[in-house]
Amino acid sequence: MNESPLCLTVQLLIRTGEEERAERCLAALAPTSRAEPGCLIYNVHRCSDNPRTIFIYELYRDRAALAEHQKSAHFVRYAEGELYGLVEERAARFYAPVAVAQSGR
Repeated sequence: MNESPLCLTVQLLIRTGEEERAERCLAALAPTSRAEPGCLIYNVHRCSDNPRTIFIYELYRDRAALAEHQKSAHFVRYAEGELYGLVEERAARFYAPVAVAQSGR
């Protein structure tokens, strides 16, 4: 049985004054995460109305790929080791596919 891709969204509220430092962590974390074989999408966005709010959209091949991501050296270094210490609030949610584009359509 094929497992559906796993979508994870993470919303972060960065502590006041730590926005640039958080952005540097994410700038280092994003490309290394995208290079993982099981990572299909890893996009980071900043809220236009509140620069302290960060939204991360992640899509993994399956749960095993997410588990590998969370054990990776870059995740441990940048997310657990630095970014999480800059966060005032964090909300992570998983989503299942309903109507997903195929082949970029």
